Amino acid sequence: MWTRSKKLLNDQSGMALVIALLMMIVLTLIGLASVVSSSFEIRLSGNKRGSTDAFYSSDSGIQVVMANIENFNLSKFSSQNTYDPFMDTSNPNPTYATVVISHMTDQHGSPRGHGFSATNFEFEHYVINSVGQDQIELNPVRSRSTLEEKVIRLVPTLQGGY
Repeated sequence: MWTRSKKLLNDQSGMALVIALLMMIVLTLIGLASVVSSSFEIRLSGNKRGSTDAFYSSDSGIQVVMANIENFNLSKFSSQNTYDPFMDTSNPNPTYATVVISHMTDQHGSPRGHGFSATNFEFEHYVINSVGQDQIELNPVRSRSTLEEKVIRLVPTLQGGY
């Protein structure tokens, strides 16, 4: 009987199948881990692309508004001292940003540290608020970016009765 059990232990006729099945399980787990990891990376890069698009959309809104000096004409501002330049038909909106310009009536004088003489200029203070949004509608939650930029308009004053 002892020799028979010893013979069964020495018989390796099914061992190759067991090792092959174990290797298949290990390789399947490695494959599944790589698929999950790559799909996570794709989602992560898509979110990054969305937030970058939103940032550049809001930045382009500010740049387009600042390029037109007529956007800072105080006669266009509402009683709340705000102006939406893209509601005006003379202002095309090549961006997908929502922009509001606010005239800061509580701020006077030259900006600090710039060395401008307050006797030669009047200073009008504005804040441009721009909200941009991701334009790809694949995700249910779209990225948004809000930028604010302070702008000071220098208005020359008449000097010496000229």
